[in-house]
Amino acid sequence: MEFPDLGKHCSEKSCKQLDYLPLNCAACNKVFCKAHVQLEQHKCSASYKKDVRVPVCPLCHVPVPVGRGETADVVVGQHMDKDCKYNPAGEKKIFVHRCSKEGCKKKEMFELLCDQCNDNFCIKHRHPLDHNCKHIDHPISRGGYAQIVQNMGVWLASSLQERWQRTLNAKLGGRGGIFDPRNTREPLKLNVG
Repeated sequence: MEFPDLGKHCSEKSCKQLDYLPLNCAACNKVFCKAHVQLEQHKCSASYKKDVRVPVCPLCHVPVPVGRGETADVVVGQHMDKDCKYNPAGEKKIFVHRCSKEGCKKKEMFELLCDQCNDNFCIKHRHPLDHNCKHIDHPISRGGYAQIVQNMGVWLASSLQERWQRTLNAKLGGRGGIFDPRNTREPLKLNVG
């Protein structure tokens, strides 16, 4: 051998191959061949130094910072023992809106307020007729209210149309013509002359 100092042997116990282009492990700084240089391939004992993932506490779901050279499991365990803000008794309840109907004990996720009495009710008792609403003499549901508004709109539109026709007829001097209510069935008559 002419160059006895050229190359180095792989630090993996099962390999010991002489490598002329040896690579150093980034965590433990030992020399390895190309086949064993990655952390998993030589089961590096210092791999935690290069692990840049941030562990999250399984109880309070807060990221726990891990310093260089510390094991994530140990740090998370210390956090759970000292700094964890998890309180199993203080968890928020989902169904908190209780029905105001007498005798009903159901709770809902969302408030279902009656439009007339402003009390909270469950889905079964949400309509004024279902909870015997005492706010007005004749309780109506939203659907009934919408129908009344729609009917009022039709009545309002027809009364406006009648007023508009009367105004135009007055401006025409009662001569009849297009806007005369008496000419609704007959075709348009124009007086030329």
